[in-house]
Amino acid sequence: MKPNPDTTEPKHQGPRSTALVATLLLLAALLSAGLCALGLWQLQRLTWKEALIAHIAQSQQAAPTPLPARSAWAGISKEQDEYRRVQLRGQFIHEKQTLVRASTALGTGYWVMTPLRLADGGTLLVNRGYVGSGQLTAESRGEAALGPPDQLVTGLLRISEPGGSLLQKNEPAAQRWYSRDVIAIAQAQGLQQPVAPFFIDAIQQPDSPPWPRAGLTVLTFNNKHLGYALTWFTLALMVLAAGAYLLWTELRLRRQFLSSQPGGDNPAP
Repeated sequence: MKPNPDTTEPKHQGPRSTALVATLLLLAALLSAGLCALGLWQLQRLTWKEALIAHIAQSQQAAPTPLPARSAWAGISKEQDEYRRVQLRGQFIHEKQTLVRASTALGTGYWVMTPLRLADGGTLLVNRGYVGSGQLTAESRGEAALGPPDQLVTGLLRISEPGGSLLQKNEPAAQRWYSRDVIAIAQAQGLQQPVAPFFIDAIQQPDSPPWPRAGLTVLTFNNKHLGYALTWFTLALMVLAAGAYLLWTELRLRRQFLSSQPGGDNPAP
């Protein structure tokens, strides 16, 4: 009985179609480009984060400066002015305070946002600090005496946080606040205009009352952007390597296929 050639001789694997190979290589190139773009974006974030950390460190070492004049309020920017140490005087309007949900090192509670009427007639919101859920009134936190009418405030200039948190929107009508949205809070409380488009995080002073607890502004930030960038670039290289391997194997298959065809071998005489 003669052996079946179909079972005794392995079939030679031919090359893939040119269209399929071209599509796979194009996808690899696009994916690699996208991963490189993510890596470059992380490097940009790294530059921004390092500048922010340096800016905060410098501002913490500097002496407090006077609050910017009302004529300069419109030019206040996040890049140039946030976390600047400032000092100002005014009268707190405690009956207009707003409680904003907060998550701090002391737990989940509220920021006490109290308007401060400035000497020139303007109004500015001051984050006087954190209180727990059981300390929402002045009496409950032992704050029966609210201090002299004219008070000196030292704090960090902060930029307004419009809209709400990542997961929850502010509800001004219900007085539910998840971010320190200066404009919306001013409108809801009917504060006297002009209202500064930023707020102040009060700094804890030796003579500050225990509650609200000031000085909880986050001033240290994780800086893992370089690691993220290296991860994206590594993945891009892996995709390029996979594309190069695909191209190499395909060229090898095509050479083998051509050599297996009749007349494919042309040995030198």
